[in-house]
Amino acid sequence: MAEIHTPYSSLKKLLSLLNGFVAVSGIILVSLGIGGKYGGASLTNVLGLSSAYLLHTGNLCLVMGCIAVLLGCAGWYGATKESRGMLLFCILSMVIVLIMEVTAATVVLLFFPIVRDVALEHTFVTLRKNYRGYNEPDDYSTQWNLVMEKLKCCGVNNYTDFSGSSFEMTTGHTYPRGCCKSIGTVACDGRNVSTNVIHQKGCFHKLLKITKTQSFTLSGGFLGAAVIQRWGSRYVAQAGLELLA
Repeated sequence: MAEIHTPYSSLKKLLSLLNGFVAVSGIILVSLGIGGKYGGASLTNVLGLSSAYLLHTGNLCLVMGCIAVLLGCAGWYGATKESRGMLLFCILSMVIVLIMEVTAATVVLLFFPIVRDVALEHTFVTLRKNYRGYNEPDDYSTQWNLVMEKLKCCGVNNYTDFSGSSFEMTTGHTYPRGCCKSIGTVACDGRNVSTNVIHQKGCFHKLLKITKTQSFTLSGGFLGAAVIQRWGSRYVAQAGLELLA
C-alpha cells in the first residue's frame, strides 16, 4: 500500500531535518573542542594562566556540542511522537544554549588582547625562574622542550633569555639543546650561538599566533553553531506549533 503524504507527515520530516541541523552543529562544536584541548593549543600551556582560558573554552565547546547533539535527537523524537512537552523543552533549552555560545565567543575575543599584553612579561620571568632543561625535566621544562623542538624557536624572545637564568646557573650552558637546529650534534654544545647551530627567534610570537588562531576558530565555531541553531530552533518552533495545533 502506497504511503499517504499529509501536511502532518511533511511537517514531521521538516522537523526531523531541522533537528538534524542542530545535531550537526553540535558535532562541529565537539570537533572544535577536541581540537582545542588536544591540538596545537596544548603547546600554549607554557603561557600559564594567560592561555588557560583556551583549554576551558575547549571544554565548554565539548559540553555545548554534546548538549546540542542531545537536543537535536530529543527534538527529532518529539517531532516523531508529536510530543508538545518535548518540543517545548528543546526550544527553551536551545535558547539557553544560544545565549551561552554567544557569551563564550565574546569572552574568547575579549581575552585575547589580555594574553597579548600580559603574557610576555609573565612567561619571560617564569622561564628564567623555573626552566631546568633536559637533565631534570619537570612538567614545565618538558612543555618548553616540546615547544622549542616543535616550533623551532628558542626561549621567549631569543636565546639570551637563558642568560643569568636558573638554567644557566645550574648547567653552565647558555641555552638548552632544544634550541638547536640539529639536536645531538657536536656543535650543539650549549655555548655555540651561531645562526647555523641554534634558532635565533623566540617562541612567544609563534605561541601568540597559535593562541590567536585558536581564539578566532573557537569564536567562529560558537557563532557559526549559534546561527545554525537559531535558524533551526526558529523553524522548529514554527513547525512544531503547526504540527501540535
